[in-house]
Amino acid sequence: MDRDFDIVVAGGGLNGPALALALADAGLSVAVVDARPADARAGDAFDGRAYALALASQRLLAALGLWKALAPDAQEIRKVQATQGQAGSGPGPFGLHFDGAEIEEGRLGYMLEDRFLYRALLAAMQDRVTHLSGISVQGQEPEGAGIRVALSDGRELRARLLIGADGRQSGTAARAGIKRFGHDYGQIALVAAVDHELPHEGTAYQYFMPTGPLAILPLTGNRSSIVWSESRDNARAIAALPDDEFLTVLRPRFGEAHGAIRLAGPRFSYPLNLTLAERYVGPRIALIGDAAHGVHPIAGQGLNLGLRDVAALAEVIVGARRRGEDFGGDQVLTRYQDWRRPDATALAFGMDGVNTLFSNANPLLRAARELGMGLVDAIPPLRRGFMRQAAGLSLEPMPRLLTGQRL
Repeated sequence: MDRDFDIVVAGGGLNGPALALALADAGLSVAVVDARPADARAGDAFDGRAYALALASQRLLAALGLWKALAPDAQEIRKVQATQGQAGSGPGPFGLHFDGAEIEEGRLGYMLEDRFLYRALLAAMQDRVTHLSGISVQGQEPEGAGIRVALSDGRELRARLLIGADGRQSGTAARAGIKRFGHDYGQIALVAAVDHELPHEGTAYQYFMPTGPLAILPLTGNRSSIVWSESRDNARAIAALPDDEFLTVLRPRFGEAHGAIRLAGPRFSYPLNLTLAERYVGPRIALIGDAAHGVHPIAGQGLNLGLRDVAALAEVIVGARRRGEDFGGDQVLTRYQDWRRPDATALAFGMDGVNTLFSNANPLLRAARELGMGLVDAIPPLRRGFMRQAAGLSLEPMPRLLTGQRL
């Protein structure tokens, strides 16, 4: 089949461009079809969105040649404190205390704002990838050794493989007949950034509240990003409050460790659900990121899971191509699914279980949770194992990009 590109990527968020760059660096021709105009997210203004990057994800960005430019705007996560809490009562007496000094890397990860990461990906694509912005994929049709991809502007692209990086409502998956399963959490995440009086010292906090977890994540300067999960009705009422009243509700949950606080940007809210694709591949297609697995934001693992997909799929495709295999064929794509699905599914249900276990006020469960966290915290080898897992360093087998090596 004649083709315009080796690979077409549907979705121009973060995972899609990262995969496109990895494949382009290995010599494949790639087009990214991005439904949003490129300038919609490329501005200088801080909009409050930020990501907790595991060390393995940072190494992938370094392998793509992006980290040198990103490093000045990244905040090291040096410590993590996870405890139970209630509004106005402060953290519980027992919890998990992770210190990056206990592992050889000396840190647990980085916080990076969306505006910096997206702009770096956008700039890199200009020279290495065909970026079609403000255009969406409207149809796909496998045909022999390739796939035809219909675009919203009337054009049609031909490729060996279509990658669905188009989110939880993936049109790529739906058109391929891939079903999804999961459930609604009955929670809404309230997301914002705050300026605070006292330095955070690179410490991330995870408070498990009866109505949902609250994460306080360090940004550069005296700023932190919050991801505050609340029951649906509570969240809607809080989201409707003006900024000063929102802060009044937040302060007793935020605690005193940071001093006085004020909002540092707009507020967002989005409903939380678990959604998993029944399979990650189909005829001439593969899914990555939220198109394959949408998880609870506890521990901020959503983007990290997506970048693990990027690293694994890129390695499978590039290896197959170098061996002369049909890299868009079922046999090759199944290798990717077999590599990624167990890890992603285990993490998704693990976060689901943590949310279910902690998002309640049952006194017996509270005591058991305190005991469990206290025991883990008291056993250094177990504690370090959890730290390495959170940093993305315990994945086996580890894709080369996640070790900082190019393909």
